Amino acid sequence: MQSRSGTTTAMSVQAGIEMEAPTRGVVGVASTVLGAAIALAGIAWGANLFTLVGWNFLAEQFLAVVLGLAMALVYIVRPFRRTALPRTSVPWYDWVLAATSLGIGLYMGWSYPRMLGEFFNSPWHVVVVTWLLFLLVVEGLRRASGWSLVIVVLAFFFYALVGHMVGGDLQTRDVKINDMVVYLGLDTSGLFGLVLLIGVTVVIPFVFFGQLLSASGGASFFNDVSLALMGRFRGGAAKISIMASSLFGSINGIVVSNILATGVITIPMMKKSGFEPEHAAAVEASASNGGQLMPPVMGAVAFLMADFLQISYTEVAIAAAVPSLLYYLSLFIQADLEAAKGNILRVPAKEIPNLVKVFAKGWLFLLPFAVLVYALFWQNREPENAAIFACTAVVVIGFLFGYRVQRLTPRAVWDCLVRTGVSSADIIMISAAAGFIMGILQITGLGFALTVFLVNVGAGNIFLLLLIAAVLCIVLGMGMPTLGVYVLLAVLIVPALVEVGVTPMAAHMFILYLGMMSFVTPPVAIAAFFAANLAKANPMKTGWVAMRFSWTAYIVPFLFVFSPSLLLQSGSWFDTALSITTAAIGVWFVSAGMIGYGLCRMGLALRTASIIGGALLLVPLEMASWSTIANIVGCVLAAAVLLFEIAGRRGERALTREVAAE
Repeated sequence: MQSRSGTTTAMSVQAGIEMEAPTRGVVGVASTVLGAAIALAGIAWGANLFTLVGWNFLAEQFLAVVLGLAMALVYIVRPFRRTALPRTSVPWYDWVLAATSLGIGLYMGWSYPRMLGEFFNSPWHVVVVTWLLFLLVVEGLRRASGWSLVIVVLAFFFYALVGHMVGGDLQTRDVKINDMVVYLGLDTSGLFGLVLLIGVTVVIPFVFFGQLLSASGGASFFNDVSLALMGRFRGGAAKISIMASSLFGSINGIVVSNILATGVITIPMMKKSGFEPEHAAAVEASASNGGQLMPPVMGAVAFLMADFLQISYTEVAIAAAVPSLLYYLSLFIQADLEAAKGNILRVPAKEIPNLVKVFAKGWLFLLPFAVLVYALFWQNREPENAAIFACTAVVVIGFLFGYRVQRLTPRAVWDCLVRTGVSSADIIMISAAAGFIMGILQITGLGFALTVFLVNVGAGNIFLLLLIAAVLCIVLGMGMPTLGVYVLLAVLIVPALVEVGVTPMAAHMFILYLGMMSFVTPPVAIAAFFAANLAKANPMKTGWVAMRFSWTAYIVPFLFVFSPSLLLQSGSWFDTALSITTAAIGVWFVSAGMIGYGLCRMGLALRTASIIGGALLLVPLEMASWSTIANIVGCVLAAAVLLFEIAGRRGERALTREVAAE
């Protein structure tokens, strides 16, 4: 039987690598076999095949073997120097590291129960194995995702050794270095804990789902749907980008992969329509970044959040619905108004496919999503099981029908398995690093110490603490992959927010949103920089424009902390509908003020009034005693702006007629 030790059940979904290290390609038979083995292991777990054949083992034994496979693959496909050019051969030292990694993984998979029994005595062989495991994971992490997360892990590791000498709130327990390494390598609060369990057992089936969808033509179908639906509207090219990225990103949950998948089509289309390169790249970066916040699938962190909160994924998806809709509403509004202000061309009619024909050719690709949603929300199946059902549906549809000229073949499925394994290896390394961080916080008591410290710094003032937390979320998230960002913030920031009265759901959603904004916030705006590279745009300028496009994601987290109705967590349906309506109107007026165009061009005074009026409409009614007054003043300002705009639009039309008459 597949045994899951620990207190939580693994519920997660695919995660992704936000920074793609240079690769040598899938080099030779070894890397191909390792990639397929990783994918098949995760799929077998999701399909409960181990239970069906009667294999009895602990989850930790399974994780140790898969971790060994992942480390070996990383050392084969990731070069020692991240700036190195792709190569077609593997140097001898990487073969040694790969063989050692695989050997340790297999050894721990076989010996884990015995090693766990020797945990408190820590004989020399246990110390040696866990030290080797720690060092191999850290170096593999550096190759997979760069220095940022490695520095975080090593900083926590170092502080754990000296923290007992620090006075005040940040003092920790005295822990010997070997004891800590053994704890991190064996305890379920460390390496083989919840995050790695999620990274292996559920992420892999969902990554495989995305790979199958792309290979069978499903991704092309959704791009064509976006083009057919949005192409005829003002700013259609940008709206196509937003819609396609939200659809693909919700499945994919990988910011950079989403940009590379959709941006190669949408960015040139936006530039051709008349958008500046920086604006085209910023739209794509902002839309792709929001995909991991968009139900029904979202990214891996949504399922990890469900485990942290001990609730169903359905509750997380429901809570995420309104904030994500406000985010994409803002993007659509800004794309529309930016196009109106700049007289951006519409997508040429000849390039827009017929919607009926698109659906006639590809409507079957909606069925895998129906299967996924039904299994997740109605049958309450674990996400990995739901993903396997969805994969099965894609395989059947892809083999029998496909889309346009694309159709699945046995070779294509094999390639999907290998690519899934290669992508998942990086995810597994990040999950392992997150496990180290959680283990260090647990064994040293640093997590509790940080909570006390943040609460004291905030002086019990919830708004001040939220501001501090927001800055920490963005700064700590810079340069880090999604899964690492969320786990780090969940153990550092959330306890302090809950301590001052923020609901657990709002606290987790708060750090998720602000943490994700690090991907479009200069100076380390990874998503914006990737998109800028595709658009041949200025990276830093793209980052600032993307930050402006994403403004709602910086503000909305503060709103739902004070207004749980925006998370559909409390209040009557009338109060909830009122909060959503005023927030949506506020989003329009703030967006118009920032662009400088509503119904017509705005001067500085009108832009200022529009932003202030919209901001006041965003104030939740539950926030304070003055919230109702703020909303009323916001309505008055918004109405005044609207009247001035109507008058201004009439004036512009009259001037246009006069010019035409002349």
